[in-house]
Amino acid sequence: MSQIVHTPAAPAAIGPYSQAMVHNGLVYTSGQIALVPGGPSLVGETAAEQCEVVMGNLSAVLHAAGSSLHQVLKTTIFLIDMADFAEVNAVYARHMGDHRPARATVAVAALPRGARVEIDCIAVVG
Repeated sequence: MSQIVHTPAAPAAIGPYSQAMVHNGLVYTSGQIALVPGGPSLVGETAAEQCEVVMGNLSAVLHAAGSSLHQVLKTTIFLIDMADFAEVNAVYARHMGDHRPARATVAVAALPRGARVEIDCIAVVG
């Protein structure tokens, strides 16, 4: 049985999808960009500033699902410019602490709302 996750502590989905789904003890998050709950526009101009917001959004969605950043198994980071890798990596590392999940980083042509970074993840629940 699958469960839809929704929390007002993270931005609402901007399309026909959920913030996350829980299935068989795992939570699968949708990609998060630098939006704040109820806010229509991006927060932050640099990739690092946007990544701070993204990590907060991921944390809020994971918390609503009964998980946390320290229970993440896999992340995917989408960047519009690989030149932003180092600054995004520094923010990501600070939020993850000593936890080191598997990860892929992918360069893309564009992201929703003109974002510079988007991150999704899979984590253990409970």
